Amino acid sequence: MPIATAHTVSLHGAVGHLIDVQADVSPGQVGVTMVGRADTMINESRDRCRMAIVNSHLDWPATRRITILLSPADLAKSGTHFDIAIAVSVLAAAGSVPVSALESTAFIGELTLDGHLRSATGVLPMVMAAAERGIRAVFVPEPQAAEAAMVRDMSVIGVRSLSQVVAVLRGDDEVPEAPPVSPASGTRLLAWRGQERLDELDLADLVGVDDARYAVEVAAAGGHHLLLSGPKGCGKTSLAERIPGILPDLSAAESLELSAIHSLAGILDPESGFPTRPPFSAPHHDASKTSLIGGGLGVVRPGEVSKAHTGVLFLDEFPLFHADVIEALRQPLENGDITVARRDESVTLPARGMVVLAANPCPCGDYSGDVRHNRCVCREAQRRAYRSKVTGPVADRVDITRHLPALRRHDAVVDLVPSESSATVRRRVEEARARQAERYDGESWRLNAHAPGPALRDRWPLAKSAQKAVDDQLYAGRLSRRGATRVHRLAWTVADLRRLEQPGLDEVDTALRLRTGDPLLLTMLERVG
Repeated sequence: MPIATAHTVSLHGAVGHLIDVQADVSPGQVGVTMVGRADTMINESRDRCRMAIVNSHLDWPATRRITILLSPADLAKSGTHFDIAIAVSVLAAAGSVPVSALESTAFIGELTLDGHLRSATGVLPMVMAAAERGIRAVFVPEPQAAEAAMVRDMSVIGVRSLSQVVAVLRGDDEVPEAPPVSPASGTRLLAWRGQERLDELDLADLVGVDDARYAVEVAAAGGHHLLLSGPKGCGKTSLAERIPGILPDLSAAESLELSAIHSLAGILDPESGFPTRPPFSAPHHDASKTSLIGGGLGVVRPGEVSKAHTGVLFLDEFPLFHADVIEALRQPLENGDITVARRDESVTLPARGMVVLAANPCPCGDYSGDVRHNRCVCREAQRRAYRSKVTGPVADRVDITRHLPALRRHDAVVDLVPSESSATVRRRVEEARARQAERYDGESWRLNAHAPGPALRDRWPLAKSAQKAVDDQLYAGRLSRRGATRVHRLAWTVADLRRLEQPGLDEVDTALRLRTGDPLLLTMLERVG
């Protein structure tokens, strides 16, 4: 029977589905029919594949009826990377390629009219999904062979043209030459931007913000969300940009997750290998909801909140972000993922990074509660509207709140005892995270900020006196139930930094102050390290 089946992968967010591309070449009315919920890009593949086969000097069954099924048929499919699988299945059904050569093999890549290949986005998560379904070999465009090779135990064949694919499948002694395939994205031109700039920043550069420095350390140790507020120039941005420097290197699992997300977004650089450092993203406050949360026309692309997975998403001038963006942050702040729902599909993307918000006390940034230093020119109605952006449900999902005072004259005087460097703080953060990894071994979460409230209460409770202090705040109305859970998580992080087996009353008191924004006591800061 003239039927052949090739395999490729369809992506829905970060989830890959193995697709069987079946081609039937048989007598009948001449034409090409494609079924299986294919979108416009895939339907156009009929013409691309036909011309690619003809221009590659291969035989297109022009006198036969060709039927192509993309199975499972009820799954919506999108993208141009189906081209190779469609072309190969037609050639195999027509007898130009051995059908047995297609077994346990996947094909990913777009074809041009002359039979050459173009790169595709999302190769890494596609190959990961194919490996889980028993695929042992994959054909990809040559520039993306290194990306596909990140998946263990997968035989990767990087090719430049359809002729090379057919030659390999036939087992020919010689593979025809073809021009190199262009990478999926251009070379980064501004090398002075990005992670390299952040590597030069150090916490030792900051003086006079010991309270906020400790809050940043706790946030980094437990993966907690953080809100920094204060007048302009008080150090909010400087603190936020130094957080990546105190985070530990990514684990192998985290690195693979981040690589898959960057592959979906089309920004993965395979030549650099797996990322080892947590990402840092700081979009402008005029960014659209789609760019921040994810979406786009056709295939859903990850937004900045997903690109910062396992790292830091810094939203400076938070009240100036669009209202729909602020409301959309509820889900990633609460669950560590983001769902983009559209008419025909619903895509969930990971977004489990630290979210750091920074806000001025008013639109002009000069407001101060001390009338001697208050230079604010805003009306009270403006200040209320501005502050309302960082209150309510979104603010309740932020674990730590710190209010930074304006720069004072004596803050510029260098202390006799030098400020701790990022390397010193990072060692404590690494040790605290190692305690969490041991405590949560075998669980689906890694850090205190991700631990479910019921699990904490049942398996990792607070000391009785500490729990009573939390309950008193809860029943007095000063904490919501969500806030009480976050205090519980913060108390465990403080205990991990202090190398304690269980949080006590002192740790809960510190956690409550971090949560509510109350100043920390000097004795709390002295216990650091």
